[in-house]
Amino acid sequence: MATTKDTPISPATKVSPDSTPEEYERVDGVFKNTGAYRPLKPEHNVKDSFSNLVGGVLKVISVERGKISCSLTVKAPLVNAYGGLHGGSVGALADRVAIACARTVVGKDKDIFLSELSISYLSAAPKNVEVVIDGSVIKSGKNLTVVEVIFRLKESGRLAFTSRATFYNMPVSSL
Repeated sequence: MATTKDTPISPATKVSPDSTPEEYERVDGVFKNTGAYRPLKPEHNVKDSFSNLVGGVLKVISVERGKISCSLTVKAPLVNAYGGLHGGSVGALADRVAIACARTVVGKDKDIFLSELSISYLSAAPKNVEVVIDGSVIKSGKNLTVVEVIFRLKESGRLAFTSRATFYNMPVSSL
């Protein structure tokens, strides 16, 4: 199987002898079409650049104990090849909203650590559409907090994504 300088599949990559050249070409095509072969731009090669990318679009609408509501307009840096909100963006946004929501019930004396994040992708959120993101604490106890995050298109109310995050509540270390 041929490799080029434009592919992360190198001669050192283990390829099953059962794989056909057609299978290899399909895998190679996925990487090419999703931009996986492009080099990382210097402006993105900084600490936590993804937070900078998604953080700039989120607007807080309301905050109360156990609930938070935010909105965003889907912008070009957050979309996939099909022009909708990218799944990775959905995950990053769900994570941020869930953390903020959990913080409304978990005291400052505890750190929270993400244990699990699940996402259901139900429909697209196209570029330039406003999305309302609602987070709510489902359960919070001594050691765990569970948060549900719902993404809806503002204009139609259509459900786009749902997410559930589970956090460990840990005492703050006194090092």
